[in-house]
Amino acid sequence: MSGRVCASDFEEEAKKILPKSIYDYYRSGADGQNTLAHNLSAFHRWYLIPRVLRNVSSVDLSVSVLGQRLSMPLCVAATAMQRMAHPAGETATAKACKAAGTGMMLSSWATSTIEEVMSAMMAVQGGEGVLWMQLYIYKDRELTLSLVRRAEKAGYKAIFVTVDTPFLGKRLDDVRNRFKMPPHLSMSNFSTASLAFSEDSYGNDSGLAVYVANAIDPTISWEDITWLKKHTHLPVIVKGILNGEDAVCALNYGADAILVSNHGARQLDGVPATLDVLEEVVQAVQGQCDVYMDGGVRRGTDVLKALALGAKAVFMGRPVLWALACQGEEGVTELLELLKEELRLAMALSGCRSLSEVNRSLVRKVDFPSRM
Repeated sequence: MSGRVCASDFEEEAKKILPKSIYDYYRSGADGQNTLAHNLSAFHRWYLIPRVLRNVSSVDLSVSVLGQRLSMPLCVAATAMQRMAHPAGETATAKACKAAGTGMMLSSWATSTIEEVMSAMMAVQGGEGVLWMQLYIYKDRELTLSLVRRAEKAGYKAIFVTVDTPFLGKRLDDVRNRFKMPPHLSMSNFSTASLAFSEDSYGNDSGLAVYVANAIDPTISWEDITWLKKHTHLPVIVKGILNGEDAVCALNYGADAILVSNHGARQLDGVPATLDVLEEVVQAVQGQCDVYMDGGVRRGTDVLKALALGAKAVFMGRPVLWALACQGEEGVTELLELLKEELRLAMALSGCRSLSEVNRSLVRKVDFPSRM
C-alpha cells in the first residue's frame, strides 16, 4: 500500500521528489495567485443536499463525452511537459487513462509525440480510453494544421483549442527561476529548436513566456474558430470560456462544445473560479452544446458539485502530474481509481444512482452571514 488516501497526498510526496523549478512550474498560478486559491475554495461555497432511502446499492458513473463512452465523468486535462515529472511522461498518463476507462487531453506542448501517446494507449488491453488533442494556434498556420492532421491520422477524437493565451500570464516563480525545459527534453511535436522549446537563450524572463511571445499568434479572433472547423472533421471544443457572452459567441462561430477554464489560474489573475461561472455558461448555451469544466478539482465531491451545476464532464490537471511524479503510470492509475471511488461514494451518499439523477437540486450555495 502506498499510504496515499486522497489527491493532496500525491502533491506532498511529489514536492519532495521534483526539482524546485519544475515543481514551481507545475504548481504556480499567475501574479498574486488569488484565482489559484479561488479555484479550490469555490467548492467550499456549495453544499450538497442529499436525498435518502433511494436504494443506492448500484451506482453507474458512465457517461458519453463527444460520442465516446467513458467509465466516469472525470477526465485528464492537458498539462505540458510531463516528462519533467517522470521519464515516461504522457505515455504513462495515457496508459493509466485507458486502464481507468477515461479520456485524456494531450497538450500541444507534450514531451511525447502525438503518435507515441496514441500507441501507448492502444497497447493497453481493455478499457475505453480516448485521446483528445489540445491546440494552440501558432503564427505559422500551416504548422498549426499539421498538428491537427497528425491528431486526425493517429485517431484522436476531438480538438480542444485554447483561446485564453495570446500571451503567457506572468508566473512569478517561473520568472524568478528563469524557467526552461531540462536540456535532455523538448516539446516533441516540433522539429526545430525554437519551436521545441529547447533553445538556451531566453534572457532573464520565464523561457516559456518568451517562447509564447515568439510563436503563438496573438491576433486570433472568433473567425479562427470557423477557420479551424473548415480544416478538420473532428469536433472543435473552445477551451477558456469564463462568461455567458463568450459562450454564445463560441456557439455562433461553430464550437461543438465549451470547456469552462481559466487555464488553471495561470493566465489572468483576478478572474473568477471556474465553478463560480459554470452555471452562467450552461444557462447561456441553453442545451445547444455540452459544457465541461476544469480548475481546482481535488475530490469526488468536487466533481459531483460541478456536474450538479451543469458540467457534462470535469477535467483534472495538477493532481495527475503529482501522481505521475510519485509513481509513473501506477501513480496515475491509483489517483484515477481513488477519485472514481470518491465520486461513486459521493453519489451514493447523495442518493444518485446514475448521472441522470444528478441535477441542480443537489447543490445549494452557502449563505455566509453578514459581517455588518
